[in-house]
Amino acid sequence: MPMNLVHRRLCSSEKWARAVEDRLLPWVLDGVPLGPDALEIGPGYGATTRVLLRREGLARLSVVEVDAEYAARLRREFGDRAKGGVGGGAEVEVVHGDGTALPWPDGRFDSVACFTMLHHVPSPARQDALFAEAHRVLRPGGVFAGCDSLSNWRWRLIHWGDTCVPVPPATLETRLRAAGFTEVAVEVGTGSFRFRAVRAVPVG
Repeated sequence: MPMNLVHRRLCSSEKWARAVEDRLLPWVLDGVPLGPDALEIGPGYGATTRVLLRREGLARLSVVEVDAEYAARLRREFGDRAKGGVGGGAEVEVVHGDGTALPWPDGRFDSVACFTMLHHVPSPARQDALFAEAHRVLRPGGVFAGCDSLSNWRWRLIHWGDTCVPVPPATLETRLRAAGFTEVAVEVGTGSFRFRAVRAVPVG
């Protein structure tokens, strides 16, 4: 079970949406160049997607969501942007798929992002596969950025019965470098950590 009922209600609430817009994404994406063509892995109910779509310079946003029901909700909300955007703004492509097996070619995106979803990937090996896929679909020089929650008893209680595999931030730099990334930075904040890493530009 990916998320229990209480957790689903929290993630679909206006309170969470405001926290994402006002605090979380400004912190996570501070100084991160998304470029014109970005990918978001695991948007869930779309609170983070709504904020991303307002980022200056973004022309196209692809989102991949493993849960079929959530993917359908995202298509209903953002589907009218699929042919160039309503009143301007970025185009949106919503794909029902798995972040560990992305359906795009190598080097497609300027940036890849994921927010508070890594702990729902069911094993460290699958998380590492997601990192490898994020690296593969980035263009050289592209940025992989995101965040996840710090594990504590209260957070564990909210996740009772969920698929929940916390990512220890102390191990993340090593794991991202093993996936091929360089310029890795991991920073712990209040209740969360953020990270960013770059697909290196080949020499010569």
